Order: sequence, then structure tokens, then C-alpha cells
Amino acid sequence: MRAMALLYGTLLVAIIFMAGAQSQQAPRRDETYPPPEFLAKLKPVHDTCVGKTGVTEEAIRKFSDEEAHEDELLKCYMYCIFDEMDVLHEDGEVHLEKVLDMLPESMHDVAVHMGKRCLYPKGDTACERAFWLHSCWKRSDPVHYFLP
Repeated sequence: MRAMALLYGTLLVAIIFMAGAQSQQAPRRDETYPPPEFLAKLKPVHDTCVGKTGVTEEAIRKFSDEEAHEDELLKCYMYCIFDEMDVLHEDGEVHLEKVLDMLPESMHDVAVHMGKRCLYPKGDTACERAFWLHSCWKRSDPVHYFLP
């Protein structure tokens, strides 16, 4: 009986591990996603915000395509993107409807799905709240999330 319980326990752990491994899907990066015309539109914004914040390209790429990580310059880069794209309320908070409106039509369903659990950013500063939003979006849909 004890051997059977041990076997079932081992199987349960293996199933949980395999399910977790399958949920860690690679981000989608191909000729159509992220949409090349949208990336082209974001390139000057990206360049401006890299210049303003001093964040490294490696930190941006790592967050976008690998694991979320904390980096103060990256947090402020994320806020700068919102600011440069003019998607902020007058009080400096992110205006989620404006974010949706600036996305290409082809991304609207993905964005709504990604953002439905990310409506109330947390953090003491605007940079921390921008980071919270990006982290939430990445957790919600790691396949479609990208950081320009």
C-alpha cells in the first residue's frame, strides 16, 4: 500500500511538472508577429526612451523574449514608451483605452485577452506601475507579449 501511494505521488509530481513545462511557451516571433508596421512605428519611440532612460537593449530583449526581471531603468523605459505614445491620462496614469486604440486592429483581440486581468496597476511610482502592467501582460499571454 505504501509503495502504491509513493508511485501515485511520483506520478502526480511528474504530471504537474509536465503541465508547467508545457505552459511555458516560447514567445511568437515571426514575419507577421509582432506586426512589422507596428514595430516600425515604435522604433523612434524605442530609440527616444532608450536615450532618456539609459536602459540596455539586452534588458529589453530579455524581458520581452525570456523572463521578466526587475530593472529600475527598464521600469522607466516602460513608462517612457507610454508617455511618448501619448497614452497617459492628465494625471500621468496609463489610459488603457488609448493603449488599445493605438494598436493595429490585428492585435485588438490579443490585447483585450491579455489585459483583462491587468486593469489596476500597483506601485508607488509611475515607473513601477508601468512595470506592473507589462509584467501582468507578460504573465497573461507570454506568447503574444512583446516589449519594443
